[in-house]
Amino acid sequence: MQIINQMKLEFLSIPENEGFARVAVSAFAVQLDPTLDMLADIKTAVSEAVTNAIVHGYAENMGVVSISASLFENGLLSVSVADRGRGIDDIPQAMQPFFTTQPEKERSGMGFSVMQTFMDRVTVESVPGEGTTVRMEKKLKEA
Repeated sequence: MQIINQMKLEFLSIPENEGFARVAVSAFAVQLDPTLDMLADIKTAVSEAVTNAIVHGYAENMGVVSISASLFENGLLSVSVADRGRGIDDIPQAMQPFFTTQPEKERSGMGFSVMQTFMDRVTVESVPGEGTTVRMEKKLKEA
């Protein structure tokens, strides 16, 4: 697969930047002429990944969230959201619907489920104490 365009962003892990991230990635994806529903899916999935980095990766600490995205000639969008925060001890458990590490804050535990619903592929790599990278893919058009 040949990359036709790519971008990278870094921003502080403050809640106000979640909206910035979702709009930036969806604006980048527009180059492949996706439907409005596809753009809404991308925005939702990016929001969940960025929120997880801010809320769970960094918790009460300040850090940097990194996003990279690539567009491929076959119509595929690939997005990675990474933090250098706490990491995830048990990825399969964290990806279970309704699992949350912060039930006292009324978190639904549906972040990964939402990402999986709206994107075609979601993978997670994490090292406790070093951070997490969520990679998501969505086919936006046929080649």
